[in-house]
Amino acid sequence: MMKLLLVEDDEAIAVGLEYSLSQEGFEVITCYNAASAMERIASEYFDFAIIDISLPDGNGFDVCKKLKEKGDTPVIFLTARDDEGSVVMGLDIGADDYITKPFRLRELHSRIRAVLRRANKLSEDHIINIGGLTVNLAEGKVKKNGREVFLTALEYRLLLTLISNRGQVLTRDQLLQSIWDVSGDFVNDNTLTVYIKRLREKIEDDPQNPTIIKTVRGIGYRV
Repeated sequence: MMKLLLVEDDEAIAVGLEYSLSQEGFEVITCYNAASAMERIASEYFDFAIIDISLPDGNGFDVCKKLKEKGDTPVIFLTARDDEGSVVMGLDIGADDYITKPFRLRELHSRIRAVLRRANKLSEDHIINIGGLTVNLAEGKVKKNGREVFLTALEYRLLLTLISNRGQVLTRDQLLQSIWDVSGDFVNDNTLTVYIKRLREKIEDDPQNPTIIKTVRGIGYRV
């Protein structure tokens, strides 16, 4: 499991990102300021880092420099500033990419995969096979019996949540939380039912008698 350092002072964003990234298979260590991040960097190794540029006790540039002193850990900057100076400075000190707030989780996940591919950090462990279904986390692609299945961003996120918790029953509330978006978008209970139905139509051999996404009556769903 890859260890990811998340440095973000906005607790609401940090909590959402921590949950989403953990569903992607990362062990997430969250720091809310530069000082605590520096302490963790001094004693631990990280495979990846997502760092907010604006921090209450400094800036993300210093955190990135400290991280890069220990090794070539891939870094993505989060910034509310889209001015060219901040972006160029971040890239000059070794950042691999940046993303401007507000952003979509799917976009962030895509950028993480792209950076990891460039850093040759992804392996065969990022390919999941379930009942004729192949999910390639590195490319964000899903195939059914060798043929690519095209999923929407929400369908893909829902599928990842289910397969990341294989064997466990997830309640409808847990699934609704997993589709939470940093931008503040939510999916209601009725819409979740529709997405489960659409997902089954795309990945099940017989959507009326699903063998991959099973309903646990009165509780929720299980892969």
